[in-house]
Amino acid sequence: MHDLPAISSIAQTIQLAIAPVFLLAGIGSILNVLAGRLARVVDRSRVLEELHANSEGEEHQRYVEELRIVDRRMRLTNTAIALIVASAIVVCALVALLFITQLAGLPFRVAVAIAFVLGMSLLVAGLVLFLIEINLALSYVHVREELLERDERRRRWRTK
Repeated sequence: MHDLPAISSIAQTIQLAIAPVFLLAGIGSILNVLAGRLARVVDRSRVLEELHANSEGEEHQRYVEELRIVDRRMRLTNTAIALIVASAIVVCALVALLFITQLAGLPFRVAVAIAFVLGMSLLVAGLVLFLIEINLALSYVHVREELLERDERRRRWRTK
């Protein structure tokens, strides 16, 4: 009975594990956003594939260009998801390592630090890819000039 860690020691370990657990909640939210984006990009690719098959000339080239962008976005998003899931796995291992270290009295401080840095690095890499994907999406999204009907709108403003 004397070999068990003190209640205060376990409480301290729980306090240390709270931050990584909150981090896991944040990672879950990020994954939810990424999965939603990936689903929308996949849906868009399906629409473009249908339009591509029935198009010609300049319109066909626009669809080809957008399909290339959509394909790149899917790969970026998928890689970001993989990195962030890996980050979550490392953070889960970190929480387990904190408890194992405390309960067994093992000197794994360096392993705990490495796990934390690795988890953060994977998360940052995934977020960077997410940012690249967002910028790629925004760089392609534009409304064609002929659809804006700017000249007609200007004429209406002048006549009022």
